[in-house]
Amino acid sequence: MRKLLLLMIAFLPVIACAQGFQVNLAGQKQIGMGHTGTGLLQDGASIYFNPGAMAMLPENYIQAGMSPLFFKSAFNPSGTNDVYHNADKLATPFSGYAVFGPKSSWWKLGLGVYTPFGGLTNWGNSWEGKYVLESLDLKAIYFQPTLSIKLADFISIGGGFVYNRASVNLTRAIPLADATGADGQAQLTGNGKGYGWNAGVFIKTEAGITIGIDYRSKVNTTINSGNAIFKVPASVQANFPQPNTFTSGIPLPSTTTLGFGFYPSKQWTLALDANLVGWHVYKALAFDYASNTSTLQDTYSPRLYRDAFSVRGGAEYKAADKFAIRAGGGYASAAAPDGYVTPEVPDANRYYLTGGLGYKIANRLDVDISFEFEHLFSRTQTNIESQLAGTFRSDVYIPGLSLSYHW
Repeated sequence: MRKLLLLMIAFLPVIACAQGFQVNLAGQKQIGMGHTGTGLLQDGASIYFNPGAMAMLPENYIQAGMSPLFFKSAFNPSGTNDVYHNADKLATPFSGYAVFGPKSSWWKLGLGVYTPFGGLTNWGNSWEGKYVLESLDLKAIYFQPTLSIKLADFISIGGGFVYNRASVNLTRAIPLADATGADGQAQLTGNGKGYGWNAGVFIKTEAGITIGIDYRSKVNTTINSGNAIFKVPASVQANFPQPNTFTSGIPLPSTTTLGFGFYPSKQWTLALDANLVGWHVYKALAFDYASNTSTLQDTYSPRLYRDAFSVRGGAEYKAADKFAIRAGGGYASAAAPDGYVTPEVPDANRYYLTGGLGYKIANRLDVDISFEFEHLFSRTQTNIESQLAGTFRSDVYIPGLSLSYHW
């Protein structure tokens, strides 16, 4: 009993620490071009992709967009023909940017609000892994005020402070049946905050190629006084003190990106980005509960995550003054090592394909749409702590829409 509860509680921080939870849906033009943008001048989303490029933007921007995310996953337990599917849920990552500065000035100010990490899934209360996870709703919202300075006609720099506001709601079953035979349940909810920064450099070369370098720092997000709610039979309620709270830390990793822009003609723009995510910060998890019993103890659980990388490419073709077509794709490696894959978002190597359209509705108003298909390679694992064994197969479908006003 004690071992089962410790295993159950120990999995909470995995919700924020898998390559699959870095959603990267920060701009529709950039999504359409395979998530490239660090080495390009496109729109206000430079606040996220490369603050250094912001001072080079020829116009000011106010823009907002959303990318509804449909996550489809299936689990086949080892040695069986059973297949469990997560329920249809709609996550709504969003982004908003404002960029302002005098025309032809050497500086610009900006503010970005975006969701770089998040997840929403529901496996239900009757599947093989219900004691690991029933449902999850995670949101991490970053607020980034930004300053960018043009040092010369060919180089600009920029940076911004990041404030993260996160929330989590997670449920899982407890192997304690009531008089009707229904399992108990644990619900863990809380809000946290963290701080970081984002900085970049943008360069125009004599060869006509543009280069961008961006670094988004690690953000240690602390959850204080999260609620731990246990629904268990009356005979064991003393082992699960109520009300109860917990304190924990969630390390959201740093990201380093090198990007290039190529311009074969006035109609064509090509881009290439290489990206390294510092998941090595996720070495272990520790939880401190306000009320302990012989059953409910504070936990320390190793994770030993590894850095992950991605390579992205994209293209834009301006078919007319008011119309642009975009396409791209990429490959990303998994952060979770063997033995630490969980059902929150089953982490695996993946590839993705994207496309998009841009249309100028009016002289200063643009609409951009995008679509992404992401395929995670099937991964057969036995989790070291829960002993949940089987094969995960997952796909992600992401449409997107944004409006931009520029002057």
